[in-house]
Amino acid sequence: MTVSKLSDEEIAAMSDEDRRELIRRLQPPPERVLPRPEVVKVHRAVRLALMVGGCIGLIPWIVYLGFSLPTEYHARNWALAWIGFDIVLVLMMATTAYFGWKRRVVLVLPAFGTGISLLVDAWFDIVTADAGDVWVSAGTAILGEIPLALLQISGAIMLLRFLILAHPLHDPGVSPFRTRLPF
Repeated sequence: MTVSKLSDEEIAAMSDEDRRELIRRLQPPPERVLPRPEVVKVHRAVRLALMVGGCIGLIPWIVYLGFSLPTEYHARNWALAWIGFDIVLVLMMATTAYFGWKRRVVLVLPAFGTGISLLVDAWFDIVTADAGDVWVSAGTAILGEIPLALLQISGAIMLLRFLILAHPLHDPGVSPFRTRLPF
């Protein structure tokens, strides 16, 4: 079998659609890189059912809690809860910093998780603070946690958008946020 090679000039002369078609043809077959379709179908169905069921189940639970929870409550292990959460937050931030320093794509996950964790931390700092401490908690949230959270979340979203747009098979006519999963 004789294989002709494309020259740099021939590749440069190709349209974007011709390049995408060539890339599609050169890709390994889906069965080599994607999970088996039946596995994907089961995982997707389970995840969707759990998320929809969780949403539906949480609504009456939230209403119940709104009527039944006391406005004040003495919590056991209060210090352990806060210290434990802050340890997790430090680990998330360290993981984000490490993957950022190493310039790894997986940075998207801990960066987004760190941003959400910072928002959760700000929320609980403010709503659980005593009347005398609420301004310190709000100031810390406004000046530190919320801006850092927004920086982490927006950075993760920008990186995800870049990864979608940079993918050689991305259709430029489709918004990166409307791009479908490959399976």
